[in-house]
Amino acid sequence: MLRIQYEDMRDEFERVLLKYDFTPSKARVCARVFAENSLEGVYSHGANRFPRFIHDIKAKHVFVDAEPEKMTWAGAFEQWNGNHGPGILNALVSADRAMELAKQYGIGCVGLAHTNHWMRGGTYGRKVANAGYVYMGWTNTIPNMPAWGAIDNKLGNNPMVLAVPAKNGPIVLDMAMSQFSYGKMEDLAMKNRQLPVAGGFNKSGQLSTDPKEILKTGRPLSIGCWKGAGLSLLLDIMAAILSGGLASFQIGLQDAEYNVSQVFIAFDTTNLINSHRISALVRHIIKDYKNSMPESESTGILFPGERVLLTRKENLEKGIPVNQSVWDTIKGL
Repeated sequence: MLRIQYEDMRDEFERVLLKYDFTPSKARVCARVFAENSLEGVYSHGANRFPRFIHDIKAKHVFVDAEPEKMTWAGAFEQWNGNHGPGILNALVSADRAMELAKQYGIGCVGLAHTNHWMRGGTYGRKVANAGYVYMGWTNTIPNMPAWGAIDNKLGNNPMVLAVPAKNGPIVLDMAMSQFSYGKMEDLAMKNRQLPVAGGFNKSGQLSTDPKEILKTGRPLSIGCWKGAGLSLLLDIMAAILSGGLASFQIGLQDAEYNVSQVFIAFDTTNLINSHRISALVRHIIKDYKNSMPESESTGILFPGERVLLTRKENLEKGIPVNQSVWDTIKGL
């Protein structure tokens, strides 16, 4: 493993993106998001994912010069077409628009069709929460998770994000519907490490902690077993309805994962009857939560998104850990 400084990684991503005809402003934004994903410990959607993003551009799944456009609207709810543009840029526009609508109506919802992988969903939850709004968003994916009791994949792992503003940094839950995202399993497989708990099934149909075995079978375990499978199904249905785009089974008929559907919802709490109490309420909830009795002295009780803050601090000081082969691939793009 290497340690690369954040600025060096961001600048290297920007260099490559400029070679693939991104405008300087778009290259800078995408490079920053990819680098921040790795900076904050989400390596699977940072440096590890960057070469695949370039492959998608070369394969014409991502159109670097495309712009999202509003298709229809009904008050606080709008449907947008991503026009196959870079998923990061489309998602940032959608998150901003959801906040604009929320400022006007109290709630804002943007359904985004025909877009691409947004990389780390927490990016948009953190952005919205840092602006003072409560956030909920999700995306569908290719079918890459089986329904409960099935052996073939009909569901997406359909990541969902919930975020709330807080004094010392937002509380952000960013989770796939599979116990571990494919990106996380690929990252651990690359490092020859096991999953901390069972994350899917091996070729014998037994639960396994070996990410390589699970990646071979393509049978990840859904969170909460049948509950996660059911939640995945409803998130897919709602994403397709609200965006006017494709459902997971339709995305799976393509030659790769693109044309995904996403939803961005922002809530403005400033005019609520309890608005003056919200900050204190969140603070007291987290204080009580962290007063949990740990099962051992080494167990830390962290709220969703807290580990990101700790990882960011460490990686700013020491540099971002990157697999040597991944960095060599990026340098060669």
